[in-house]
Amino acid sequence: MSDKLKIFGYCRVSTANQKEEGTIDIQLDALKAYAEDKGLELVEIFSDDGVSGGLEERPALAEMFTALETRLDITGVLIFKLDRLARDLYIQEHLIKQLEKLGKQIISTKEADLDSSDPMRKAFRQFMGIVSELEKSFITMRLSGGRINKAKKGQYAGGGVALGYHSKGKELSINKEQAETVKTIFDMKRKRRLGLCEIARELNNRNVPTARGKRWYAGTIKYILHNPIYKGVLSYRDIDSQRADLAIMTTSTA
Repeated sequence: MSDKLKIFGYCRVSTANQKEEGTIDIQLDALKAYAEDKGLELVEIFSDDGVSGGLEERPALAEMFTALETRLDITGVLIFKLDRLARDLYIQEHLIKQLEKLGKQIISTKEADLDSSDPMRKAFRQFMGIVSELEKSFITMRLSGGRINKAKKGQYAGGGVALGYHSKGKELSINKEQAETVKTIFDMKRKRRLGLCEIARELNNRNVPTARGKRWYAGTIKYILHNPIYKGVLSYRDIDSQRADLAIMTTSTA
């Protein structure tokens, strides 16, 4: 029977900052090496790859906390560094507090002992959280500035790709097959005078795929009918750019 302390591991990489953070494999390797060096038994590693630092869409983090509630033999959670848990200081401290309530310690491969019982260590941990939060704000500022500049030049500034388009090489082009679906939706509304729910129902009955292969809903239809891109207008925040090459519907048909 092993005498090693049993721990879980947690890794996270966000899509937007992947260039700065590297891949999830870097963190996985670091956690395994740290556990081996310190004589810890790394029972399982939970990974959120390509997600934000918020709490809304982090399935692996949620799964880990659920497991921790029943795994009394797990003594703590190993992370690569504090900002992988969360860059936002409030979220970071909240998660650490939740771990403490479960009687689990937080261990970082990059930072010193993070025990909250020591005021100096807790202050250091919070200071590192503030630094990470400022770094996140700086990265967000640069990304936002770059997107605004692209929008002003009439280029695709990022975000979700609307039905009817491809995104390749950071630029948009028309997806001919999906464009036909867009035209069908406009025809249903303008020519056949169908309501939003009726259009969604008919598309679902025909097994017409959405952009993400899911079911149609009235809200999705409304979004398409009001999206200026189908008339050749790229819109980002309050910046509108004319892009005739992206128009699927002409003014007369839309």
